[in-house]
Amino acid sequence: MNNHFDIQPIGRFVGQSAAIKRPREIACFSYDDEHNFRLDDSSVRYYYPPTLGADLSKGFDTFEKLDEADDDHLDSLLKTIIAYEQEMGKPVEADVITWRGMMTKFMAAIFSDRDGFEMNATFFQNTIFIEENHNYKLESQRRQSRQVTQPGRPSQDMMSFWGMIKPDLPKALLIVAGYKFETLSLLPAPWPETPRDYIENRENQLVRNHLQYCSVVRTGIGSTQMILGGEVDAVWDIKPPDDRPINWVELKTSADIRNDRDMLNFERKLMKFWIQSFLLGVPKIIVGFRTPDGILKRIEEIDTASIPGTVKRSGKGTWDGNMCINFASALLEFLKTTITGDGVWRIRRKERSSAVEVFRVEETGHGDILSDDFINWRIKLAMRDT
Repeated sequence: MNNHFDIQPIGRFVGQSAAIKRPREIACFSYDDEHNFRLDDSSVRYYYPPTLGADLSKGFDTFEKLDEADDDHLDSLLKTIIAYEQEMGKPVEADVITWRGMMTKFMAAIFSDRDGFEMNATFFQNTIFIEENHNYKLESQRRQSRQVTQPGRPSQDMMSFWGMIKPDLPKALLIVAGYKFETLSLLPAPWPETPRDYIENRENQLVRNHLQYCSVVRTGIGSTQMILGGEVDAVWDIKPPDDRPINWVELKTSADIRNDRDMLNFERKLMKFWIQSFLLGVPKIIVGFRTPDGILKRIEEIDTASIPGTVKRSGKGTWDGNMCINFASALLEFLKTTITGDGVWRIRRKERSSAVEVFRVEETGHGDILSDDFINWRIKLAMRDT
């Protein structure tokens, strides 16, 4: 039996936003240069402005891209949660545990009517665990790679290198990770500790996307408490050793704005930029604007919190931040009342569909969403508390 959450009419989500719990980092993990998991912050990188005029195509032929064919599920996030719970001596309290990317899709769905998604979910010890359906992700990537490039335009691979178009994200918004731009903008240590030669030669650095720092935050929307994990690009200054807010920076790239159509496209991009940073508590976004042939023309610093208000005052009304939050709050409530039993559940929004469907695909177990180590740890923790 399918359960449906109707997206339309979206007018019911107008108004003051649902309550928000400010994201606070409770743990972190890293992937090293070989993309090996490390339970530390060794992969934190530091922002330093790139050189304008840099060629975003340079190094494309030697780019070492991470192979994402394997399905890693929630494994790294769950390892980090185990370590945190061992330190705290109790399980984390959360209605939902997932990657930031899944919540981004939920929040954006109200204004992304052409985009689809598929996720797998399971219910365990009063928490819903959600991951992306890996087969759906791979098929989306294959469809993206088969698209024919218009004459005179750069190839899909080159566009990806300039500002990595993630094939599993909505094509209409062209959300980017900017691996080349990241290489131009990041340092492995704070500026005073980084050799001048390294800073001045970042344009010649080999581009790889294996090294990552991932933040694990406690947050909430409406009455739903969440633990989210997601990659963070850099820190503006230093990562404080205490509970003070961290001055994270998110790096994005975009085509330079030359006319009203470009401005409209950028406004739509800003929705995803804002959602991604909002969910992890990233206060600043650095956007690198490029020319049509991939030359870095200018950079702009944007305060994350200011984006919805700026769009509302000066934009074309393509999206509304409060409505994104209210929609996500209502959808999460629907998931909490629907995913309540054993098995594996599918959360699906077909392309151009006006509803999110939820249905069970496996009657028992948790599929591969939860690792054996995590299940065994939670059982051990529950037995200890009885």
